[in-house]
Amino acid sequence: MAQYQAEAILVAVRDWGDADKIVTLFSREHGKIIAFANGARRPKSPLAGGMQLFTHLEVMLLPGKNSDSVKQCEVKHAFRQLQEDFNCMAYGAFIAELTAELCPERQPDPHIFDLLLTVFHVLTVRNPRIVALAYAWQLLSITGYSPEFDRCTLCGQEINFPAYFSFNNGGYVCSQCEHDGLSEINDKVHQFTHCLLTLDWHNPGGFSVNPTVLVQTEKLLLGYLMQCLDRPLKSMNFIKQVASIM
Repeated sequence: MAQYQAEAILVAVRDWGDADKIVTLFSREHGKIIAFANGARRPKSPLAGGMQLFTHLEVMLLPGKNSDSVKQCEVKHAFRQLQEDFNCMAYGAFIAELTAELCPERQPDPHIFDLLLTVFHVLTVRNPRIVALAYAWQLLSITGYSPEFDRCTLCGQEINFPAYFSFNNGGYVCSQCEHDGLSEINDKVHQFTHCLLTLDWHNPGGFSVNPTVLVQTEKLLLGYLMQCLDRPLKSMNFIKQVASIM
């Protein structure tokens, strides 16, 4: 079968065997691609420099019976700061892992590719915690996983605050419906989430957020992601480790 070329961002990598890597690429032309990078762990391999997390690449791939193989790569942008700054690295790993988890294989989405590339650039110059939070909410929306924010998931009535969030139902529950055991959501958390969902990455401006609202919004996101993925993201442990030493 003929080789094919793709512009891609490396969003996951793991060692395989003695010298190889298995990489997950999110490409503009083909969506998510999982491929072997044979010999990429050898120092003299032409793939060694490019098969690193976050790297923006031009790759040449060869289709295989069970998996494609990376034959050549050209580094377009290495995102060195993401690899050298622990805080940026931790949130970058969260962004990359979430992309790999939510995006199905071989479904091109140039909008997600452009968003991911832009976010990796923004991550080094803005608060990475808020950047990752905004990207996560926007990716959920683009991929069709966004929760119901406007109407009660039980009765369908328009939401007034305070309201409650049901992970099982995938959205808000109004105060008139049964909400025992559900997390309360106030208008400030709702407005901050809306701000993140509508953030213009090319002109993000400046804004401040109350720490309590930030923590509540994060808990809402992570609880919802757990419901969607049925497991925690591995990168969350890295974020916690970095936070404990900073």
